[in-house]
Amino acid sequence: MVWASGWRLASAVSNAGGLGLLGAGSMYPEVLEEHIIKCKKATDKPFGVNIPMLYPDVQKLMDIIVEQGVKIVFTSAGNPKTWTKFLQEKGITVVHVVSSVKFALKAQEAGVDAIVAEGFEAGGHNGRDETTTMVLIPSVKEKITVPLIAAGGIATGRAMLAAMVLGADGVQVGSRFVASPEASSHELFKKKVVDAKEGDTQLTLKELAPVRLLKNKFFQDVQEAYSKGASTEELKVLLGRARAKRGMFEGDMEEGELEIGQVSGLIHEIKPAADIVADLMAEFNKAKTEVQDY
Repeated sequence: MVWASGWRLASAVSNAGGLGLLGAGSMYPEVLEEHIIKCKKATDKPFGVNIPMLYPDVQKLMDIIVEQGVKIVFTSAGNPKTWTKFLQEKGITVVHVVSSVKFALKAQEAGVDAIVAEGFEAGGHNGRDETTTMVLIPSVKEKITVPLIAAGGIATGRAMLAAMVLGADGVQVGSRFVASPEASSHELFKKKVVDAKEGDTQLTLKELAPVRLLKNKFFQDVQEAYSKGASTEELKVLLGRARAKRGMFEGDMEEGELEIGQVSGLIHEIKPAADIVADLMAEFNKAKTEVQDY
């Protein structure tokens, strides 16, 4: 949810009964502080912050979270041992995002309060093993004892119910909320998501950090580089800096990096976050009733 989940989206989701998350991966420390302050003013409900631990100023981000009294942190892209105890000692609930059973066990060993298991259908950075959500959730559930949250390919109430049948205690929804007025993503990107069809995304750049992208000129340039046997260094040069900001935030639909999940093929309209939450719950409850009738 980089460049998508700022204070407007996080507070709207929390106000609607979900747990809104600020995506700190695209925020400088002072920007994160501003978003936390605005989010606290916009909602009196719980919200959290997602922090990719590969962020260079992660210590500053953590200090701001503590100073601002944030009570829930989702960590990702790094070793959970690094920050879990630090945060928990400050009274903060820690949830760690993983893409495999191996890393789920490491997260549990690190003492996290809950785990997000994210299948490779998900948008953005992803696991190299390409394990689908349907396989990953029961595999992780079999091995851990802490609460399990399913992510990856979940944008409907039916998918939420399916994840819980597979063993999840809750779900994390990302891509669906990109197509909302409250998301800070560029309007051209939102339209691109709504227009996406099955097969319009693909996981790539596994040598750097696996990422699922909408197919555009930049994606095709990456594929051409692969066909010519590009080295890791050459791929780094091609990627450059701020490619995701250029696409998802600034609206360059050709040269930008457009991160979104496979489930974009099921997203057909831009609608308010509160309506998305309401639709998810209504379809979840309807599907649960239908299943009980079998």
